[in-house]
Amino acid sequence: MNRSLSLRFLSPYRLEVKEEKLPAPETGEVLVRASVSAISPGTEMLVYRGEFPQDISTDSSIPELASQFSYPLKYGYSMVGVVLEVGKSVDRSWLGRRVFAFHPHQSLFLARPSELIPVPEGLSDEQAVLLPNTETAVNFVMDGKPLIGERVLVVGQGIVGLLTAALLARFPLECLVTLDRFPLRRNASQQVGAHYCLDPQDEGLTGKVSEILLAGADLTFELSGSPHALDLALRFTGFEGRVIMGSWYGIKRSNLDLGGRFHRSRIRLVSSQVSTLASEFSGRWTKERRFDVAWQMLAFIQTKHLITHRFPILEAEKAYTLIDQHPEQAIQVILAYA
Repeated sequence: MNRSLSLRFLSPYRLEVKEEKLPAPETGEVLVRASVSAISPGTEMLVYRGEFPQDISTDSSIPELASQFSYPLKYGYSMVGVVLEVGKSVDRSWLGRRVFAFHPHQSLFLARPSELIPVPEGLSDEQAVLLPNTETAVNFVMDGKPLIGERVLVVGQGIVGLLTAALLARFPLECLVTLDRFPLRRNASQQVGAHYCLDPQDEGLTGKVSEILLAGADLTFELSGSPHALDLALRFTGFEGRVIMGSWYGIKRSNLDLGGRFHRSRIRLVSSQVSTLASEFSGRWTKERRFDVAWQMLAFIQTKHLITHRFPILEAEKAYTLIDQHPEQAIQVILAYA
């Protein structure tokens, strides 16, 4: 019988790391020892704060997260580890393989090989743990369809916003502008390739954005997680522009001003979420193909400076407190199991 440390959310702002007994792998399972897992500063913090909608499953596309939301709850979806044991019917080539799993934070866990993604050679654990957020960024860019010479705006430079900006920087855009409150993230944004990164609380913001984007952004991504930011995104998007809505607000409400220029602007507001592929891609694309693209992008993006903090699993409470109370100090926080 193996013993595993697992993280559980008990109620808003309360969590525990508890030791559990774990059986040996069944015939079609493998045992994975975790190396690192990433804390999602968006969706996962909704769970931490109790801002998660309680009338839906936590994530129906991921077996470990498919149950109805209620405390106590295991949550998390970005884990890298090594296969320690295999069941009788599992190919022994899985032994010792580094793998990625959409799994809650846990030091040892059981999974079927079909639920694991082998980590490509040449990528570190710290790069591999960014796979879900990179896949999300790929999904946003696919839904946005940036064109040569376009003026693009990204609102929010958390980890997903930064990865999205890094992908957009590879396109021949006229300009790429990003917005974020925190200097740490604005500096990181320019490192990944943004031409300008501005403070949305700057009193002169409207004038600066108008000077750069002229008649407004052709394409805007709202990735801040703040309901107030959607108004900002709409304000700076030009006539017939596209706004890709990637934020998930949970139970937070957005009070939009749709009585001004929006009414005549023909702006298209598009919901984008990584669990599915847009129907227009379904004939040629699969989740596996999108994962392959995300792995390729991780090999090109300089991700080292995006991981700002690393906590042992037993100090997980400190990690969540940091993200919740001092977001200006952190970009990506990870938990370590060694």
